[in-house]
Amino acid sequence: MRKGYFIILFILFSGALSNCIAQSVVLKSKDQRIRYTGRINMTDEAAELYWTGSSIKINFNGTGASAMLQDERGDNYFTVIVDGKVINTLHLDNTKRVYTLADGLTPGPHSLELFKRTEWEMGKTIFYQFILAKESAILPIPPIKKRKIEFFGNSITCGYAVEDTTGKDRGSAPYENGYISYAAITARHFDAEYVCTAKSGIGVLVSWFPLIMPEMYNRLDPTDPTSLWNFSKYTPDLVVINLFQNDSWIVKLPDNPQFKERFGTKAPEPEQIIKAYRDLVKNIRKKYPKAQIICALGSMDATKGGSPWPGYIEKAVAELNDKNIYTHFIPYKNTPGHPSAKEQQAMADDLISFIDQQAKW
Repeated sequence: MRKGYFIILFILFSGALSNCIAQSVVLKSKDQRIRYTGRINMTDEAAELYWTGSSIKINFNGTGASAMLQDERGDNYFTVIVDGKVINTLHLDNTKRVYTLADGLTPGPHSLELFKRTEWEMGKTIFYQFILAKESAILPIPPIKKRKIEFFGNSITCGYAVEDTTGKDRGSAPYENGYISYAAITARHFDAEYVCTAKSGIGVLVSWFPLIMPEMYNRLDPTDPTSLWNFSKYTPDLVVINLFQNDSWIVKLPDNPQFKERFGTKAPEPEQIIKAYRDLVKNIRKKYPKAQIICALGSMDATKGGSPWPGYIEKAVAELNDKNIYTHFIPYKNTPGHPSAKEQQAMADDLISFIDQQAKW
């Protein structure tokens, strides 16, 4: 009698557990109802995110959602956006585990986005799956936006130190936020898909580390020179290049190790600088033959009065003789360090105004 009683209990418990599992919707990384944006590597069991602005989106009907993630070093931060509003900042650790993204939502349809706010210097993040709250249902995949934009840039575009309000200009992970960089703000203003190919400290001829944009611009995994991005996967209508800020400093530092590595003992002549920029833009143009390209600079001291760097860009663009390549220089902000949140917004306002005047998309 007792044995039969336990068998009945086991059956009831198993049925309840199965029902509970059945009520939770799991979307593995390769589920076609997930929308990825950015240079993301898809493996058999997960998606690998490297770059600032890499994004994962779903639509669902329910009250909440979680995600199984693992960070390489525990340095990356993500912005959680529900129904177009930022609701949380997620700081990952280096264990594979489930993170609650949103809970207690009003029952009904919702959009959810995970946005990588830190750059690849902080390591990669592995996304395995979404887990929706009980009684939830996945909705059709978010539609691809009509407009697409890509930025090639440096720390300014990454949102370096944008949340350091102490004036110390700290660029460590807690203070970096690519979601409130001028680039991401501009993309949201135009309701455009957004890809950010950027790295703090990078230049066109020389960087603060042994990699320059002409060597990085075509990578999928930015740490691997053999990992090449398939440019046919994302074709922007508009490209913005904001580079030369780092070059403008390092070419004046003959004792810098990267100066010595790239130039030896003699700083590059203007013709060499112009050619390097022209060649980079030419290579990007080959990848995106129909895109409009804005060769921008600012808002740090490379656009300060008397700086030769805007002139180098103007000469390079003039030599390309392409009516769909423009120049635009964002005024010098005239404050120390990297752009603050307020200054990033001012940069976005300036760029948005220029795009409104020039772009046809």
